[in-house]
Order: sequence, then C-alpha cells, then structure tokens
Amino acid sequence: MARYAGPVCRLCRRQGEKLFLKGERCMSLKCALEKHNTPPGQQTGRGRRRKLSERGLQLREKQKARFVYGVLERQFRRHFEEASRRPGMTGENLLQELEMRLDNVAYRLGFADSRKQARQVVLHGHIQLNGRKTNIPSAHVRVGDAVGWMAGSTDTEYYKTMEHIIGSKAIPSWLVLDLSQMNGRVLSIPARQEIDIRINEQSIVEWYSR
Repeated sequence: MARYAGPVCRLCRRQGEKLFLKGERCMSLKCALEKHNTPPGQQTGRGRRRKLSERGLQLREKQKARFVYGVLERQFRRHFEEASRRPGMTGENLLQELEMRLDNVAYRLGFADSRKQARQVVLHGHIQLNGRKTNIPSAHVRVGDAVGWMAGSTDTEYYKTMEHIIGSKAIPSWLVLDLSQMNGRVLSIPARQEIDIRINEQSIVEWYSR
C-alpha cells in the first residue's frame, strides 16, 4: 500500500500544531514548527491561517488523526466502520481501534521513537505477537496479547541504536513492559483519558456522518 513519503514536518505546519511525528526531534528546538509556525507553501497575507468552516474543522481533525497514526484514507475509513459497529461511543471506539494496532502498541511500549519508526520495525520482522513473528503493522492486538522483540533481533545493529529509547518512555497504564524479557502485554483496552492525543473525535464522527 502506498504511504506518505514527503516531509512529515510539513504535516505539522499544515495543521498548525505538533503531531510528534519525529519523536525526540519534535521536543527540541530543531522542530520545524518552532522555526516556521506558518502553513507550508507560498506565503500570502504574511502566512496567516484562514478561518475554517465547520466542515473544514471536521476535515482537519480527521486528517490529524490519520497523520498521527500513519494510515491512509481507505484504511482509516475501515477503522471507523469497525468502530461504528461496536457498542458505545463511535469516536472513542475509533481511537481505541487505532491504539490497538500493532505498530502503535510497539511505539507505546517504547520499541521505537515514533509511530513511523515502529511501523518499520514491524515490517522488518523484528516484532513478535504472542510468540510469533508478525510483520503486519495494522494487526489488531487484543487484551492479554504479548508483544515483544524477536530473540534474534536484539543482536542487530538497529536494536543497539535503539537501546537508549527502549525503556526510557513512560508506559501507558493499559500496557506493561518486562525489560528483562523485552516483552510487553496488553492489560486492557485504553480508556479515552488514557489516550494522550489532542483530537476531537466527535468532529471525525460528524465528518463521516454527513
């Protein structure tokens, strides 16, 4: 499937806020939004952002969620349709669907510096799900599932460069990490207050309900 391969800092500038797509770099003064807090492209009107309509605000929230979790439109819509079939609030269900993707769980466990990097770690076969190598970033992780590094992958140069990241992040309360075994486990489905992303999920529901 095709992926967005352009500069990710451009996405943050388009949204007008940090989406933390580059991990540690986004927390430093090297962040592009710190240097140029203006929309990308040719600047008119001194780079001022236009006031968005209600539909424009809904679209922005949908795009923001897509960019943060690194999924394309067709896949994002499938997540939304699955969320709408589940009981409860569709918006919260959608964020839970996205959080329970294998690449996101690997990122939350601190196995990568960003979700994009976590996707690559999964694609390259470094991650196992319940003891079996799984190279599908969108694989759905369930409560009780174990996510960890493949035994052979801990000897690779890539892993050695990642050691300073692994275990350095705060692990969400719905996950637990055993550093000695390089293995994490899903304790529960994350509640909305446990998902630290500034997204108005209700706007996304309204966008798809038009």
